[in-house]
Amino acid sequence: MTNHKLSIWYHPIYTNGIHPDARFPRVRYIKLVDKLNTPEYFGQFIIKQPTEASRNELIIAHDPYYVDNFLNQNLTQKEIKRIGLTPWTPQIIPRTLLLMGGAIAALDHVMEYGGIAGNMAGGTHHAHYDFGSGYCIFNDLAVCSLLALSKYNLTKVAVIDFDVHQGDGTATILQNVDEVLTISVHCQQNFPFRKSKSDYDLELPAGAGDEEILTMVATALDITKQFDPELILFQAGVDGLATDSLGKLNISRQGMSKRNEMVFDLAIEQMIPTVVFMGGGYSNPISHTIDAFGDLFLSASRANNQILSKANLETIDSKIE
Repeated sequence: MTNHKLSIWYHPIYTNGIHPDARFPRVRYIKLVDKLNTPEYFGQFIIKQPTEASRNELIIAHDPYYVDNFLNQNLTQKEIKRIGLTPWTPQIIPRTLLLMGGAIAALDHVMEYGGIAGNMAGGTHHAHYDFGSGYCIFNDLAVCSLLALSKYNLTKVAVIDFDVHQGDGTATILQNVDEVLTISVHCQQNFPFRKSKSDYDLELPAGAGDEEILTMVATALDITKQFDPELILFQAGVDGLATDSLGKLNISRQGMSKRNEMVFDLAIEQMIPTVVFMGGGYSNPISHTIDAFGDLFLSASRANNQILSKANLETIDSKIE
C-alpha cells in the first residue's frame, strides 16, 4: 500500500503573531509541531507553509469595510476587545492572512487530490460577516465554504463543527446559503451566550461526557450523510476535554479520538474530500490539548491513506475492466 502522507499547513507566525501576554495559549501550535516530529508521529505528515489569503478571498464571506479596517489597522478598541488576542502586535495582520491562507491551501489540496488535509490553526467560527469575536478575526470555515461553491462549483458542502462552543459566526454568514449545511454540536451553557441559528444545533448540557457527545456526533453524521456532501469542513476543536479550562464538558481523550474517527469513517466510506480545522483547546496543563490534537492529525493521516489507497484501487480496477 502506498503511504499517502497527510498535508498540513503551518507557519511559525501562528504562535509568534500572538503577543506573549495574551490570554490565548499561543504555544499550542509550536508544541504540536514538536509533537508531530517525534518518532510516534514522524513520517506521517508533510508540513507545508501557507501563503497569505488575498483581500478578494476574504470578502467572499466578509464585509469589505471590516476587512479593510482590519488590514489598515483601523479597528476600534471596542472591536479589538471583542476579538481578544490582546495586546495585539503588528504581526496579527500577517498571522491572520497566513492562517486564512493555510485553510484555503488545504481546501485547494483536497479539491485537486481528494482525501484529507488540514490547517494547524483556525476553525475561526466566531467571526461574523462584519465583526470578529472570541479569538476569531475572519471565518475560515465560511470563506472555504463559499470558495468551494464559487471556485470549484460544488453544490453541497457540509460544515461539521464539534468545538465545545457554538459556531455562531459560521451560522450567520451561511444562514441563507442552501448549498452549505451547518451543524454545530456544542455545550449549551457556554460562549456565545446568545446563540445563532445553524441548520442543526445539537446542544449538550454542562458536564456531559463521552456517551452523550458520541450520541450527538452519530446524529450529526447521520444528517450529514443524508445531505450527501461533496466536501466536509471539520471544525475539530478539543475544548470539550474534561481538562479544558473553558469547556464545561467531561470528555476523555479516548472519547475525543473516537469522535474524530467517526467523522473520518464517514469520509472514507463516502470518499468525501475533507479539510480539518483545529478549533479550540485550552487545557491546563496544555499538554492534554496537544495530545488530543496529535491524536486528531494521526487519525486524519490514517484516514487520508485509506481514502487515497481506495481511490487508487478503484482507478486500477476501472482500467482493468
